[in-house]
Amino acid sequence: MAIGVFDSGVGGLSIHRALVDRIPEADFIYLGDQKHAPYGERSGEEIVELTRQGCEILFNAGASIVVLACNTASAVALRRLQSTWLADYRKSVGRPVNVLGIIVPTIEAATGLPWEHEAERRGAKIENVDVLGIFCTTATARSRVYEIEIDKRRQDLAVFTEPCIGLAGMIEAGESEEKLRAVVDSRVQALKTRIGRYPDRAILGCTHYEIIGDLFRDALPEGTPLIHQPSSVASALERYLERHSKFTVGVSGRRLFLTTGNAGKQPKIVDAFWGAPLTFEIAT
Repeated sequence: MAIGVFDSGVGGLSIHRALVDRIPEADFIYLGDQKHAPYGERSGEEIVELTRQGCEILFNAGASIVVLACNTASAVALRRLQSTWLADYRKSVGRPVNVLGIIVPTIEAATGLPWEHEAERRGAKIENVDVLGIFCTTATARSRVYEIEIDKRRQDLAVFTEPCIGLAGMIEAGESEEKLRAVVDSRVQALKTRIGRYPDRAILGCTHYEIIGDLFRDALPEGTPLIHQPSSVASALERYLERHSKFTVGVSGRRLFLTTGNAGKQPKIVDAFWGAPLTFEIAT
């Protein structure tokens, strides 16, 4: 058995790297759905179906847990899969399996509160509001998951999402820093215009954006904190596995990388996400 990590492309390797560093003895299988990347501009139904297919590939390859290392899949598909597909799939394979996302640990990090916490509703006006900016794909922004779930937990935290149309695809394609910087600068300024000022903190709500985190730091005021998704997700998964011993994840440190796209040695952009060259096998 192993931990499966799923993303529409290679951005999820930033999450995968943090998981491997945190639980090095576990076996891992990574799947990048490069044939259909990026997901950010697809319809909700497409995202749900592609994510389901990816989970099945990973479970068939030996995963007992699948982490959706993709904000778009986590925002749009996770709840649907958990409520309408997963129970029947468990029965069909006859073993414990589960699908987890990366938005819950990110929101816990942003709010400083456990997921189970719900804010007490008060009629009084809140004087000091912390402004949180979310840079994400169109599909994640459309889901409003960050606004809805954070509002349940913190009344003093205002959330503004800014869709960065096409940015994930540009990163995946290895576009020049000049072109990437132009998009990042325009999205940061667009968010500033909507809010009336810069956010106090920000989340890079697409795993692809981690690789160009410095461009977001340059575009935001110096010292603006960026909530780091990979470390938050790694901590959450470690705690989850401690509480749920029925999910076996191996102890041999095996690493397998699968793709629905082109097998073989991957482009240099992959080196930046993972920290070393990688060779992918075709997913079956």
